Amino acid sequence: MSFLCKVFFILFLSTTTLFADEASNWLKQQIDTILDAYKNTSISKVDRFNLIEDSINNNFAGAGIAKFVAGNSWSSASKETKKEYIQLFKKHLALNISSIMQGYSNQEYELINSKYDEKNKVSMINMEIYTDTGNLLVTWRVKKSKDRYFVIDLIVADISLVVTKRSEFHSMLKRVDGKLIELNDILRSQNESSYSLLNNKWIVRQHHLFIRRR
Repeated sequence: MSFLCKVFFILFLSTTTLFADEASNWLKQQIDTILDAYKNTSISKVDRFNLIEDSINNNFAGAGIAKFVAGNSWSSASKETKKEYIQLFKKHLALNISSIMQGYSNQEYELINSKYDEKNKVSMINMEIYTDTGNLLVTWRVKKSKDRYFVIDLIVADISLVVTKRSEFHSMLKRVDGKLIELNDILRSQNESSYSLLNNKWIVRQHHLFIRRR
């Protein structure tokens, strides 16, 4: 390997490591923000969810994920239908993640490693959650756009959140002949039910919410 090639290789590794570390630091801040809101029992459950929802909406590529999940139904929908669908999907995503968090209690997490995919411009960040029954590995896919980072996918036990949602929504769209406007009605109803159920769970668990950080 020539001297110039070696220099280029070293610079390439340094740059990709820098991107991965920068994304990892950003992600830790966002996770801690969500956890702080989740554990804050001094505010109402509604305010707590609103804080979590705001954080998820600000840091997940919600519109892009929503469009991908809608599949072929996206192109045939009206502008107004698409706009409402994105709003409903973001709410759906926030409710899903908040519901998943109900299973966390007195656990620790750690961002254990990260790598940068130069081809796709995506940082892959592994998080390990330590539980009494074993460790759970979660991989966050983070991408930078317009000078800021966004979460574009979440992989738990080798199962992609985005791919799972696409399959789930494909089944729902088949029931309404692929009409996004009718899917919006289903989503709106689901969100209302999930929100009510989530609030009831929070009432029960509001004094038992604690995740320690390493």
